[in-house]
Amino acid sequence: MKLRQIPLDQLNAYNKNTLMEQLGIQCVELGDDYVVATMPVDRRTHQPMGLLHGGASAALIESIGSMGSTLLIDLSKEVPVGLEVNANHLGGVKSGSVKAVGKIVHAGKRTHVWQVDITDEATGKMVCTGRLTIMIVPIN
Repeated sequence: MKLRQIPLDQLNAYNKNTLMEQLGIQCVELGDDYVVATMPVDRRTHQPMGLLHGGASAALIESIGSMGSTLLIDLSKEVPVGLEVNANHLGGVKSGSVKAVGKIVHAGKRTHVWQVDITDEATGKMVCTGRLTIMIVPIN
């Protein structure tokens, strides 16, 4: 199943007035089976010790999978909702930005599974890896 290709500004417009906007999450690339997004590492995404907050990484994982799932379904008939998110934090980042690459692992009729790897953009070092399960819910 291929992701519907739409202009990035159209996809990023969904972020208006959401957590994604507050965290500065932006989709920067779409492929047939993957989504790439970035997020700044700054006061919005820090934990008290000045490192990237694990919850911000989890929010990025859920956001990128949800973005991708919207491109696999008919939004006039169904919506994607996060069912489960898992994040393994492998390293810290103090500043700059991170890049997340989310790849669809399973695109079923009622569930989608995404694998997401988050790296420090400056060093390329992986800082978090996670998996997201999305449930596809009929609107009616």
